[in-house]
Amino acid sequence: MKTIIVGGVPEHFNLPWHRCIENGKFEENGVKVIWKEFPEGTGAMCKALRSGEIDAAVILTEGVIRDIINGNKSKIIQTYISSPLIWGIHVDAASSYRNIQDLKGTKAAISRIGSGSHLMAYVNAEHMDWDTSSLKFEIINNLEGAIEALKNDEAQYFMWEHFTTKPLVDNKTFRLIADCPTPWPCFVIAANESSLDNKSAELKIMLEVLNSETRDFKLQKNIDVELAEKYNQKLEDIRKWMDLTTWSQEQLSDEAIEKVMDKLLELNLIDSKIEISKIRHMLEK
Repeated sequence: MKTIIVGGVPEHFNLPWHRCIENGKFEENGVKVIWKEFPEGTGAMCKALRSGEIDAAVILTEGVIRDIINGNKSKIIQTYISSPLIWGIHVDAASSYRNIQDLKGTKAAISRIGSGSHLMAYVNAEHMDWDTSSLKFEIINNLEGAIEALKNDEAQYFMWEHFTTKPLVDNKTFRLIADCPTPWPCFVIAANESSLDNKSAELKIMLEVLNSETRDFKLQKNIDVELAEKYNQKLEDIRKWMDLTTWSQEQLSDEAIEKVMDKLLELNLIDSKIEISKIRHMLEK
């Protein structure tokens, strides 16, 4: 039985993976899946895909497309979440910043270069008609680093998934001042070249099992309660999040890939676009 190591963030989006692993659903179908958590997010997973530390990743669409264009020998094998990601724009609760215009010219805390928090700072700046070439960043690695950086005024704002950070807004660590949704499907599953060459059949089985879980995920009895308890969320917040979230069992569309590449190019985050066939891989049926 071949093993597939999958990377992902420790967030509520990924509960279907944990349920499949814990209930033995992958192994029942002849593939062993090991989950490896990356609290640092997309930038760290891109690095792990490049090095072969992981076979596949549940990863932000814009982050992995940018890294593939920049030489990562990985490809997208499926959309995971087809709805947008709601990025909350947060400041320290004790700061004087009250609205998004107050943040013009300040420094953004980001997990690392190439991460979602990095790329979405550009998307937000463009929305606000700020000069994207003058953006400033403080690398903080993870959520704990962001808390410290904002508290110590080493950075002034931090963009992270709205509901993941909601408990920190509730307990007055952060203040939420705005939301910035991604203009495309937010999470995809990408696999590196070696795994596509050597574990293609296992990757296909992995997706079939996962898709069986996600297809009716929101209809499962008490799934909202399980999510709230496991991820330290208020039940009302989980229910709002579930209403906004759609799991996908399809490949990422040409239109979505073109939209991401156009935006990355417009923001000078890539030098040029590449062929879609170099970004996306269709596993054999």
